[in-house]
Amino acid sequence: MPAIHPDVLILLRQAREAGSQPFETMSPAEARQAHAARARVLQTVGDPLPEVCPLQAPGRAGPVPLRFYRGAEAPPEGLPCLLYLHGGGWVLGSPETHDWVCRRLARLLGACVVAVDYRLAPEHRYPAAVEDCVAALRWLRTEAATLGIDATRLAVGGDSAGGNLAAVLALMARDGTVPPLAFQMLLYPAVDLTMTGESYARITQGLPLTAATMRWFIDHYMPPPLDRTDWQASPLRAQSLEGVAPAFVLTCGHDPLCSEGQLYAARLERENVRVTSLHLADQIHGILTMDKAIGPVAGVLALAAETLRGVW
Repeated sequence: MPAIHPDVLILLRQAREAGSQPFETMSPAEARQAHAARARVLQTVGDPLPEVCPLQAPGRAGPVPLRFYRGAEAPPEGLPCLLYLHGGGWVLGSPETHDWVCRRLARLLGACVVAVDYRLAPEHRYPAAVEDCVAALRWLRTEAATLGIDATRLAVGGDSAGGNLAAVLALMARDGTVPPLAFQMLLYPAVDLTMTGESYARITQGLPLTAATMRWFIDHYMPPPLDRTDWQASPLRAQSLEGVAPAFVLTCGHDPLCSEGQLYAARLERENVRVTSLHLADQIHGILTMDKAIGPVAGVLALAAETLRGVW
């Protein structure tokens, strides 16, 4: 087992002392409250930006709420845009729980970030989240001129479940189902919902996200008989990744999603996709929403943003 970063060890000790319970012992409503509370405690105050405002895109099941962030150095017109999809196992999370991440990315990129408040399981199971993210991307392309966005510089990104949705959109963009994308930012993504990766057998206890937690998430999102090998659920199972947008892939050593993320990055490289992969052997899943506790987080986001700037 790789060594654990000292900041993580302190965080785990504090969680044990506080009696923190795993999400799989809660109802979805209870887990959402606990997740939101943890985000408030573990994140610093978001960077001040010149513009943060609500938007909405028309979706199959009704309007899809969005949140628009404009970086301070962003041009008034011709804005590059990152569509950001929050993590939370398709069950938890919102633009609010990931506000710090989106604000920091907007500032670092000197561009705009648009966060998607997609429908959550189990109330809205697969493919509801995919449908909402597709609707948001299509709307951004249609309304690009009105929003001052450069439609040739659209990127997609997300963490965990959001990374899953981002990878799916990148494949759909390659195939022409959604507008073209310039980049995909995949931050400890879930890319194989069959839960057969090596790290599932290794990460079973003592961490905020374990194999049991992921099983709880996936069972809510894709209960049987839904096909978890479908590439729109498990992009690692896609027949080919060739031709998708350049990628940044982050993986963490103490994460049940580690091995599938590493396999995805390796496949991208093998199938002639430009990819920057970063593996943090001493880190855990979810660190990007724990910047107050985990020192390296700011540097990780800075590298992801600089990689995207190099493509734009």
